[in-house]
Amino acid sequence: MVKRTADKKAERARELTHPVSVGGMTIGGGAPVVVQSMLNTRTFDVEASLAQIDTLKQAGCELVRVAIPSQAELESFGLICEASPLPVVADIHFDHNLAIQAAQRGAAKLRINPGNIGSWEKVDAIIEAAGASHIPIRIGVNAGSLSSYFAERADLTQPEKLVGSALEFVEHFTARGFSDLVLAAKAHDVTTTVGTYRLLSRELPQVPLHIGVTEAGTALQGTVKSAAALGTLLLDGIGDTLRVSLTADPVEEVRVAWELLAACGLRRLTPELISCPTCGRCQVDLISIATQVEQRLRQIRKPLSVAVMGCVVNGPGEARHADVGVAFGGAGKAALFTQGEIISTVDESQVVDALFAEINHLN
Repeated sequence: MVKRTADKKAERARELTHPVSVGGMTIGGGAPVVVQSMLNTRTFDVEASLAQIDTLKQAGCELVRVAIPSQAELESFGLICEASPLPVVADIHFDHNLAIQAAQRGAAKLRINPGNIGSWEKVDAIIEAAGASHIPIRIGVNAGSLSSYFAERADLTQPEKLVGSALEFVEHFTARGFSDLVLAAKAHDVTTTVGTYRLLSRELPQVPLHIGVTEAGTALQGTVKSAAALGTLLLDGIGDTLRVSLTADPVEEVRVAWELLAACGLRRLTPELISCPTCGRCQVDLISIATQVEQRLRQIRKPLSVAVMGCVVNGPGEARHADVGVAFGGAGKAALFTQGEIISTVDESQVVDALFAEINHLN
């Protein structure tokens, strides 16, 4: 099967971050980039939340974040942690007591923004609780919650403000003897996101980074923005874990994340579909056929490449490195090929089934 490897320089850059354990999963230290998402169910609905976690896990999610907006959700949060097949991260804002109790109720990691927690004393109480429970903390810095010291400075760029705030927080945590950290500093636009994380990786090369474009938008716009920003960072060797934030079903976040990692040559969970754009030479409904193949490939967990080509020009020649594929010619026929070598000719109506019969024969 085709195996693509990431740039060696990028791999070495990821190895500079120290490893952090989250529910038995490693973030940083050269470990594979971890895919995560966030539930959009109500936390007090334990059944619905666990059902969504199961669905996300099937899609390839490895770490799930759960919001705890108030004290009323703490009991259900504990039940979710207890039954979840994935490590659960507690997402906390404003109330430091929620973070403390979430740590005590089974959270695998805490996610806080120290800028909206309040006093340093409250932040210190969270640090102590995380230390007592032996769980890490993800520090999240956002443009909307910078301290006035950074937010009002006209002499700093937005990336400099975000990184300055992040540095202040990390220095405080490490001074308290707590270094089991993951760091995020998100923005909603591509250029600020890339600039911020590049600066962070230079200033804090030892801290694992959670990358993402916050409030990226709906499925199409959010996917494009995330691909532009996160793909750039991943190819730079930056990012130990990621979330593609979409105003959409969280499962779509996971699918896009895996496609992004695969496109960057870092990880592949499901097959890669190689399909050509249609043109006047194409004599079949290639869009429909490629869509059918794409949908069926979602059920397969093999890191192989599958080609669906519309004519002899874009046939085995251009897709010679695909593990398996089909290329249409004329008269409703298609060539079934493996590694560029034609192995049979099949009727158009049999193409998809013949293709998957060959896929199932591959190891």
